[in-house]
Amino acid sequence: MDVPRSDAKVLDSTPRRIRLYDVFLRILVLAFTSVAAVLVGVTRESKIIPITIAQGLPALHLTVTAKWQYMSAFVYFLVVNAIAGSYAAGSLFYSVAAGRSFKHDAALVLSILDLIILALLFSANGAAAAVGLIGRDGNSHVQWRKVCDVFDGYCHHMAAALVLSLMGCFAFLWLALLAVLGLRKK
Repeated sequence: MDVPRSDAKVLDSTPRRIRLYDVFLRILVLAFTSVAAVLVGVTRESKIIPITIAQGLPALHLTVTAKWQYMSAFVYFLVVNAIAGSYAAGSLFYSVAAGRSFKHDAALVLSILDLIILALLFSANGAAAAVGLIGRDGNSHVQWRKVCDVFDGYCHHMAAALVLSLMGCFAFLWLALLAVLGLRKK
């Protein structure tokens, strides 16, 4: 029996596989941004600082505390990392749950949201890094003194949180780049 041949293209009806790199990168983003948010949230250091008002008078010993709530850039940093971690958890769940029935439009929306979160993370990291540099180096032009000389543990925790958040940024960047390369293939 002779079967007629056709040159018509047959659409691929095989279900889409779960992209392992997508799941892996979203897990990394979830871990990095969540740990960065928690690390900032628990960072606090108190020191007793001697202050001399005038020569001949005894120094006053004041207890001074450094908290993340005192700087709006650190508040922004914590909130954005918490949002990024929550988004990473939700998008991970959606990506795995809808893995076989993932629509092209849903992938586009997810990629756009990834870019928005990426932009927020980079802006929060920039703000926190700028304030961190002022805390580490001070600013002699406006008479801002170094803070990290006194609160070294606080500064180390904030620097670690910044590095973790940047690693989360780069994982989001890889997600965005791979999404663009996926568009090129289509």
